[in-house]
Formats: sequence, C-alpha cells, structure tokens
Amino acid sequence: MNGLIGLLCLIWGFNWVFMKLANGVFPPVLFAGYRFALGALVLLAVCYFRKVPLPRWKDLKWYIVCGILQTMYFNLAIQISLEDLSAGLTSVLTYSMPLWLTLMAHFWLPGEKLRLRKLAGIMIGIIGLFIAMDAHWGGSTGALLLAVSSGLSWALSNLLIKRKLAGSDMLQFTTWQMVAGAAGLLLYSVIFEHGKSHWGVMPAVYVVFSGVVGSALAFVMWSYILSKVEASKASISLLLVPVVGVVCGCLFLKESLNSVVAVGIVLVLLGIWLVNGGGKPKAEASAER
Repeated sequence: MNGLIGLLCLIWGFNWVFMKLANGVFPPVLFAGYRFALGALVLLAVCYFRKVPLPRWKDLKWYIVCGILQTMYFNLAIQISLEDLSAGLTSVLTYSMPLWLTLMAHFWLPGEKLRLRKLAGIMIGIIGLFIAMDAHWGGSTGALLLAVSSGLSWALSNLLIKRKLAGSDMLQFTTWQMVAGAAGLLLYSVIFEHGKSHWGVMPAVYVVFSGVVGSALAFVMWSYILSKVEASKASISLLLVPVVGVVCGCLFLKESLNSVVAVGIVLVLLGIWLVNGGGKPKAEASAER
C-alpha cells in the first residue's frame, strides 16, 4: 500500500505542471473537460473488457453527485484558480482537503472523532492557509477562495464515498463519477467559455498525461486506497502531493517561493500531519499493513 500511495503522490504532484501549462493553450475548464473525457473513455474500455456491470440506480445517483463534487466542481475550481495563482500555491490550498475531511468525519463517520491532537492540527493548518493566502503570490482573493473551495468539495465527496458507497466496486464508481464530471465540465465550457484551443504535440501530451495517468489511473488508485483505509487516515497519503507540486513548480515552471509562503505551506503540512499522522498504536498500525 505504501508504494501505491507514493506513486499516487508523484503522479498528482507532477500533474500540476501540466495543468498549469495547459492553461496557456486551452480555455481552463475545457482542458479539464478534455482530460476527464479521455480518462472516462479509458475507464469505460477497461470496464467493458473486464465485464464490469452497469451501476444500479441506488448507486448511480451517488456516483453522479460525487462526479459533480470530485470531478466537475473540484477541477473547475482548480483550473480557474490556476489562471491567477501559481501551481505550487494552488496545490497547497487544494490539498487542504484532509483538514476539512477530518472535521466532517467527526460528525458523520462513526469511530473518527475529533481528538485534541486533531483539533490542534486543524487550527495550525488553517493558520497556515491564511498565511499562504495573505501572501497572495500575485493572485486575487477570489482565486484563493476558489482554490480552497476545491478542497472542501473533494472532502465532501470523500465523505459520501465512505458513508454511501463503502461496498461499491471502486472501478465502477471511478468510471461513472468521471463520466458525470466530464459531462458537467464540457457543458460548463460550452456555455461560459469562449477561448480557442491551440493544439500541437505538447498540448496533446498535456491532455493525454492528465487524462490517462493523472485521471483514469490516479483516481482508481485513490478510490482503492480510500476504500481500504479510514477516511481521516487515508488523507495522510496526500501530504506529499502539494510538496511535490511546489517543487515541480519551482523546477519546471520557474515559480518563486518566498519565505512567507514557505512558512504557510509548512504550517499547512504540519497541521495535516498532526490531524492524520503519528500517535497510532503499534498494534493498530501493524494490523493495517
């Protein structure tokens, strides 16, 4: 499981580079629509060859809701935020998701109560968010809040997965939520966006990598991890994603990292670690492995 988690963090962290670059050649939401439409097509093909049945209506309605939250709104908010924010800062604000998921889990998931350590982690994480947001990194307040809302949307989707879809086929779920989300993204783009796509070799690479690796493969991996691990604990696997995103932004996009933003990022990561990491009895940790 640790190897799978590490691979997922590398994929999603590096994918921020392509997502940022894609905004220079595609309307932002249209790119997300292309990405998830391709990912959905790949997963539909996999379901066909593996003879995965069509979802039942009682599951399909939740697949659609999660598709709107986890794929449509989540990525719409990210791509629009990337118009004004750096890839590094956007990834940190988006991956504040474990903080919000832990708060939600306290009220709606049995056995995941908010302890003093978790409360301290949430407070430190939120302080870090405000520090990172106050530094602005050249972005508007609206873009900052939109990036944070993407994390909230993803947390709500993960909560629904644990409450309503615990026994579902994760390949089936990932496929159909992605179909619903891709349809919503493309519909939004048709109605509200008016820019042009500039196709070429590299733009095609952005779509293919983000669609096949960063969407189809990565979301199957995440759904599998979430189905096997406690919700508030599963999110610790995402700690490395914003770190990888910030490092990749500096290496490949020449993004700057000032000291104030660095402090905010460290506090966010520390808060998430306090919420989800450490303090687990050895026997419990051994049982999970």
